[in-house]
Amino acid sequence: MNNPLLIPTELYTRASIRETLRAKRKSLTTTFQKEAAEALLLRLKNDIAVKEAKHIALYLANNGELDLKPFIRWCWQQNKHIYLPVVHPFSKGNLLFLRYTPQSTMVVNQYNIKEPKLDVRDIKPIQQLDLILTPLVAFDSTGARVGMGGGYYDRTLANWYKQYSQNKTNILSVIGVAHDCQQIAKIPSETWDIPLPKIVTPSRTIKCNFHP
Repeated sequence: MNNPLLIPTELYTRASIRETLRAKRKSLTTTFQKEAAEALLLRLKNDIAVKEAKHIALYLANNGELDLKPFIRWCWQQNKHIYLPVVHPFSKGNLLFLRYTPQSTMVVNQYNIKEPKLDVRDIKPIQQLDLILTPLVAFDSTGARVGMGGGYYDRTLANWYKQYSQNKTNILSVIGVAHDCQQIAKIPSETWDIPLPKIVTPSRTIKCNFHP
């Protein structure tokens, strides 16, 4: 098991964590990334939330993120439906999730990330998803995460948590996905934080203390 990265106290801000871990993630070799993606596939295939999910939202890797393409191909073979995040054109800072198939027309958004071309017929409301696999830049053992800084997933997870708090019947599972090297000892907390209940890396599944 990898030891969590220790960041000097004087650099212990979300901005410094983001800068350090993005550089570390981006430095991983192509061979390492490929092996990590295959190892992650084996781990996800055996996860109960994945086995039970029919509608799965996830991401296309960018900037050194753990590649989910092998997992996506496996999901298609299992007749699971895949959805990708799309920056909402009218609601600033929010995401839509659109169906993704081998035939999907892809466009490049303002962050230079590929996403399905917006078609209202392909939108899947978050209430109808079974599982979201979220990208992240850094995480700790409590499930706290640091993202890319845009707050998109923070808002998505906040809506998920709010819905669960209101009706206690939300069946949506949320799992963070990351390389082992993205774990740090502790992430500074913020009032808007929604920790992840589970994080999966190529070598392990981390069940965190947080349960909505």
